[in-house]
Amino acid sequence: MTNLYEAGDINTVNGDEHGDINAVDPNAVDDGVDEESDYESGAGNESDQAPDGGTPLAVLHYLARSLSNDPGSVVIDTEERRGGLRLSLHVAPDDMGRVIGRRGRTAQAIRTLVNVAGAKDGVQASVDIVDD
Repeated sequence: MTNLYEAGDINTVNGDEHGDINAVDPNAVDDGVDEESDYESGAGNESDQAPDGGTPLAVLHYLARSLSNDPGSVVIDTEERRGGLRLSLHVAPDDMGRVIGRRGRTAQAIRTLVNVAGAKDGVQASVDIVDD
């Protein structure tokens, strides 16, 4: 009985040895990200906050404005602490329920995403949702 399988068969396209279907040409992928992000250029940033909080601030800003019915009322205060960054989120009273979510699940998800974004920058980021 002959062996019909040859090493590399699964990774070739139409018998072409150079056509690895698992390889991605990084020059051919359009990730939709411009060289200058909207956050850095100030586009859509009505509160004119300085991006001194880096990635965690940008992530929280994006999430809060996306969840809010009144994105213009979203205000984020930053406070640098030893070993981390504390972000205080202020939203309109009508949006508090949307930001917190049932049993705090949305708030916990926001905290997790911001903390992961902070880890990317090498800082520990925490989020406080402030009731005005």
